[in-house]
Amino acid sequence: MITITGKGVSTGVAVGPLYFYRRASGEIPRTTVEDSVAELARFEAAKQTAIEQLGKLYEKALAEAGEEAAILFETHQMMLEDLDYVESIQGLIEGDHLNAEAAVSDTSAQFAEMFASMDDSYMQARAADVKDISSRVIGILMGVAQGGIDSDVPVILASDDLAPSETVQLDKSKILGFVTSGGSGNSHTAILARTMGIPAIIGVGDQLKEAFEGKEVFVDGQTGEVVVEADDVSRERLSKKQSKERARRELLDQLKGKPNETLDGKNMMVYCNIGNPGDMDAVLANDGGGIGLFRSEFLYLQGDDYPTEEQQFQAYKTVAERMGGKRVIIRTLDIGADKQADYFGLDKEENPAMGLRAIRICLTRPEVFKTQLRALYRASAYGKIAIMFPMITSVWEVQEIKRICANIRAELAEEGVPMADYVELGIMIETPSAVMMSDRLAREVDFFSVGTNDLTQYTLAVDRQGNNLDKFYDAHHPAVLRMLKMAADNAHAAGIWIGICGELGADTSLTETFFALGIDELSVSPSAVLPLRGAIRAIDTTASRDRILAELYE
Repeated sequence: MITITGKGVSTGVAVGPLYFYRRASGEIPRTTVEDSVAELARFEAAKQTAIEQLGKLYEKALAEAGEEAAILFETHQMMLEDLDYVESIQGLIEGDHLNAEAAVSDTSAQFAEMFASMDDSYMQARAADVKDISSRVIGILMGVAQGGIDSDVPVILASDDLAPSETVQLDKSKILGFVTSGGSGNSHTAILARTMGIPAIIGVGDQLKEAFEGKEVFVDGQTGEVVVEADDVSRERLSKKQSKERARRELLDQLKGKPNETLDGKNMMVYCNIGNPGDMDAVLANDGGGIGLFRSEFLYLQGDDYPTEEQQFQAYKTVAERMGGKRVIIRTLDIGADKQADYFGLDKEENPAMGLRAIRICLTRPEVFKTQLRALYRASAYGKIAIMFPMITSVWEVQEIKRICANIRAELAEEGVPMADYVELGIMIETPSAVMMSDRLAREVDFFSVGTNDLTQYTLAVDRQGNNLDKFYDAHHPAVLRMLKMAADNAHAAGIWIGICGELGADTSLTETFFALGIDELSVSPSAVLPLRGAIRAIDTTASRDRILAELYE
């Protein structure tokens, strides 16, 4: 038995085989092959595997999100069997004796360029599709599993850490828990684990050996303990803890359908944070009251080209419809800093957390922004969609956003496109300047949502992704809590509501404090909804408010 210790960032106990995340090398091999017949057979086998994978994805999307969302995978299957595409690849293998990977790559580039140069917007969108299907075939040829996991059974996934673009593509049905050598409590691996409600442990360093691959491991996300090939005593101890956790979840299930109401009758809206329509099953299973944060940037991170208006529309529409008229707050593109997509072509920055990111990209690349806004307003006809803008620092930014939104609405109305009569517009409060200007900003919008992860980072001058800065990154710091109070007071003075969508919202040790500060809504990972509801229902705000505020300002 070997015991490894890291830091638990998502609670729970899981057991399963350890599996190391596989990455593509990045470089596509280019060789001359002598046996073209054998190479053609390699390509045909990979193509068939890709078609089968897409068929499974079609069935999954059909069950979870409906026909319109699933049709993309059926389209990709058809493209893989397109004679022009297939014959181009075959010609390069037979005529030029290219290896299959290079033949697929060259054909992909040729067809993508051809589609992109067409005048028709529908055909231009096919450029991204041909890149997508080609990437899938190349990955199969190179032995890189789609979703990074080539296993028939669910696994404990091990990695150094995962980038946002990697987490979005994981086959989540195969993951029991995470163990990473690096990372932080605010890493996207940790956030994904909390969304999924599975244990995660970070910071185990070089204790994590590839020699452990395939061995049975227990992970305890509360203690940060990883046990490889547990002995009988440890197995019994961790299995009992896992059973107790299961029993606790069953008790929490009894809170489904109950109001988020304190003992003295105060209510809190409890919403969910999601990254894509696939997270909706967890939202509904955990009785989320709405979507407080749809991180739309993950639609941009899952491919190698900009998502089209139609692709975005289908994603937003699916979530709006599945929420059945409950509020769905969709944050506009928040690329930059720790979330990078190569095709954006962003310059390398010394301090990307304070560079060209989020709303700054949208306002400097209006064509990208307008495509997303068109999709959002179109989707508003199918549910209660609200739009939220990140990284706001100034009033002029909001006024410019509102001008662009008005133009988009007028454009769609002229085209006869249906949309909601009114769509709420809100901003994220995640910079000190937004807090200090919150009295002015509140007059411009319908709601505030505080991104406590970034607000803490900027207020305390601590990199939220810093592996060795956890002791300095204190989201409970009085400066952060006072900023929440100032923003809440200014929101209420202007007649708008204020929520929290950062990770701090799920911290039940602060639930009483949030009531005292005047927070109206908490948006959390789906797995945190019922524990938070239990905490809310045990609070008497009348007894605690004055004491909490006195302690905060003493």
